[in-house]
Amino acid sequence: MRARENLIEALLDALASERGASANTLEAYRRDLSDYEDHLAGQGSDPRRAKAADVRGYLVARGAEGLKASSLARRLSAIRQFHKHLYAEGFRRDDPTLAIEGPKRGRSLPKMLTVEEVDRLISVAREGLDAPERTRRERLMTARMTALIELIYGSGLRVSEALMLPKSAARAKEGLIAVRGKGGKERLAPLSGPARTALAAYRDRLAEAAPALAASPWLFPAESTSGQMTRQAFARDLKVVAGAAGLNAARVSPHVLRHAFASHLLQNGADLRVVQDLLGHSDISTTQIYTHVLDERAKAMVRDLHPMNDENPGE
Repeated sequence: MRARENLIEALLDALASERGASANTLEAYRRDLSDYEDHLAGQGSDPRRAKAADVRGYLVARGAEGLKASSLARRLSAIRQFHKHLYAEGFRRDDPTLAIEGPKRGRSLPKMLTVEEVDRLISVAREGLDAPERTRRERLMTARMTALIELIYGSGLRVSEALMLPKSAARAKEGLIAVRGKGGKERLAPLSGPARTALAAYRDRLAEAAPALAASPWLFPAESTSGQMTRQAFARDLKVVAGAAGLNAARVSPHVLRHAFASHLLQNGADLRVVQDLLGHSDISTTQIYTHVLDERAKAMVRDLHPMNDENPGE
């Protein structure tokens, strides 16, 4: 067992040092590859001896257990990286994953919120912000939720990027904040007026209700091991706000707010390349999931503006 674990850890070390993989990414790789190795062990094999049929057998077995095509594709990607590493490091003389095709899967569109739904979400989130009958802590929680929604929706941040911001971000005066994204890459993200106002209100209430936390270097500190608010805590609280706003909580998540940022920009005429830069996507193909928005805008333009359109006859 120890030798097997060392093979995985060697890959994880390489991913962390060479690609700047995040802790969450590394944990996902560790979990998926440990499951793969356990399957091989049950078949009397191991990563150094596995053949293409063994890899296919693993995918078929997990598919039969109910894993979706997207999850199987993620696991195959991890296994490919694993065997590529074993080959490069001389543990194997071949790569059994080269001839394996990934599971077929349709590309799902991101969950969408309309501008009106986001407005309603923000309105409900800030309810009671200045209510004197509420405790300082309650007003702080309200201010924090409002600030996070305004920030993620207004800047298009990943939730991890928002929660890793230093407290100095609240004092940004140029309408831009420096964000450290995937792989440690930095970019500038816009900071909207409403977000700046919400952040200032939140920091004021943090200083009143929790001065010790306000001294933390993080923008969104918490009494946790990391010293920061966790993604899980924000996602949970966001669903509560969504329910109060009359929205289906299953449709609302921190990442959906990021999707809304991109979709609403495109709906209003933003260039896809600009949106790519703002989202921090290294490849335009990742941003192209939003092209359905552009397609709908193009259809609307033809419908409303083209002189030969039967629904809009020329004079």
